[in-house]
Amino acid sequence: MFDEKVEQVPIRKGFGEGLVQAGEEDPQVVVLCADLTESSQALYFKEKFPNRFVEVGVAEQNLASVASGMAAMGKIPFITSYAMFSPGRNWEQIRTTIAYNNRPVKIAGSHAGISVGPDGGTHQAIEDIAITRVIPRMVVISPCDALEAHKATVAAAKTDTPVYIRLAREKTPVMTTDATPFEIGKAQIFWKSDKPQVGIIATGALLHQALRAAKELQDKINIEVLNLSTIKPLDEKAIIDLAKKAGRIITVEEHQIRGGMGSAVAECLAKHSPVPMRFIGVDDQFGQSGTPEELIEHYGMGKKAIIEAVKDLIK
Repeated sequence: MFDEKVEQVPIRKGFGEGLVQAGEEDPQVVVLCADLTESSQALYFKEKFPNRFVEVGVAEQNLASVASGMAAMGKIPFITSYAMFSPGRNWEQIRTTIAYNNRPVKIAGSHAGISVGPDGGTHQAIEDIAITRVIPRMVVISPCDALEAHKATVAAAKTDTPVYIRLAREKTPVMTTDATPFEIGKAQIFWKSDKPQVGIIATGALLHQALRAAKELQDKINIEVLNLSTIKPLDEKAIIDLAKKAGRIITVEEHQIRGGMGSAVAECLAKHSPVPMRFIGVDDQFGQSGTPEELIEHYGMGKKAIIEAVKDLIK
């Protein structure tokens, strides 16, 4: 049975710990940071491997370009900053010096989503999935919790492609275990139903809100919840199978509705298995200051909004 009273750990901490493991497994792994070593949790790697850590300073364009050069020389660079600045501020360098040249640089965008809270709209990256998934060769991962972020980081180090990993700042529920499998490009069912009436596809920490909604409705409406941690490449088979079983799909993401994970799912289903859909996310607005909990509710991304979307779709 799903338990709402779960351990809470920042997703970015899992990334920091995953960096250390990746560094232990491969001496070619290096980390570059744009003056946010502690905030991005790159501090763990810096302390363990000081000679493989580079502080670039507040120069995000250089961050991407230097990493691309290091990758050309055989290194496996991870670059870290707030998602608003990387991939936000340095998008052109990521596109051209990294992806166009097919350099296996791993971009970790921390403090993504509106749950950055008091930092306000200028620092709340809610467009980053859209601007990264459109880049050819780019892999896009949005881990649901700290443990999945750890696994995603280790897995990213072993790919020969550019990778974007989306990380949240605040402590969020840990929904997986060390034994939970993770594979880039594979989605997993986290709430199963024999005869689902609605399929919910969630990414990132909002997966917990989707699970809470499924639990509350379990005696009334059969729901199946899919954790879509890899947004690109998309697990089309898992999405199509769920759509065919349930006949209705809701997507849940802490991101703009347009261009994000929900759009990727809609593109897939429009081609292979069109079904009625609803989209939970930020609806063409900027963020604002507030507590993470207040903002999730204000922008209609919490349990209540998901339940309303389920009921509306059933009608």
